[in-house]
Amino acid sequence: MDRKEAEPIPLSQFGRPALEVSIDAAKRAGEIIKERFLTDKEVRFKGRADIVTDVDLAAERVILDLVQSEFPQFSILSEESSPIETGSPYTWVIDPIDGTRNFAEGIPHFCVVVALARGSDVVMGVTYDPIKEETFTALQGEGAWHNGEPLSVSDRQEIPQCVLGFDLGYYDDKAATALDMIRSLWPGFQTMRLLGSSALGMAYAAAGRLDLYFHHSLSPWDSASGLLLAREAGGNVVDRQGQDANLFTPSVIVSSQTLIDRFLEATEGLAWRDG
Repeated sequence: MDRKEAEPIPLSQFGRPALEVSIDAAKRAGEIIKERFLTDKEVRFKGRADIVTDVDLAAERVILDLVQSEFPQFSILSEESSPIETGSPYTWVIDPIDGTRNFAEGIPHFCVVVALARGSDVVMGVTYDPIKEETFTALQGEGAWHNGEPLSVSDRQEIPQCVLGFDLGYYDDKAATALDMIRSLWPGFQTMRLLGSSALGMAYAAAGRLDLYFHHSLSPWDSASGLLLAREAGGNVVDRQGQDANLFTPSVIVSSQTLIDRFLEATEGLAWRDG
């Protein structure tokens, strides 16, 4: 997919670029998360399988304090807090821990998301894995990187060659159709991975670690940075019907456009595609 040309993002009131502030915020939160990993946590259920910990809240607070001090004029959309509307065209989109269940269970696969959107269009994204110290970054029109090295989506051409990634989410009926779809495709692909962090799943697809990642029901903070990472890495993100996804699109298929087209062909008529 062609990269979009973007107008420059304003500097912070202290003269710092938004990407620099975002990386700083993600790493400050990551320090708290890493320190509390494998320690006792306070866990609260938001739904049958949807949890939040006291560490999510502490990490979110650190991020919010920094981005609000640097860019007080920007709106905020963060998973664990009420939205803040300022009238600005820019909105911070934040997930302090994407993969909280992994974090709470002692599984070292989760990340911090700090992204910036202009309307429904993500213009900057950071996905930070504090355990592996991996920083995935993207700026609209300027590329995507992993720890400073350029990212590129998979160059495989056919689904039978591919490693597929997905997650089940919190909607049981939609998760069931995803499992049915995988069963219908098998053995028409190499293998699959359920990751427990959609933001890392999308980052891994942008990096070519997964050939294709899909999910049926994401919130903006889950997909924000991944949308831009994939596109700036030469790929695309579409919904279940094959239409270009944006910040508020629940379903995503992430890969090169070639593999997206092959996946849509292979899954035509299946229930997951129709939801």
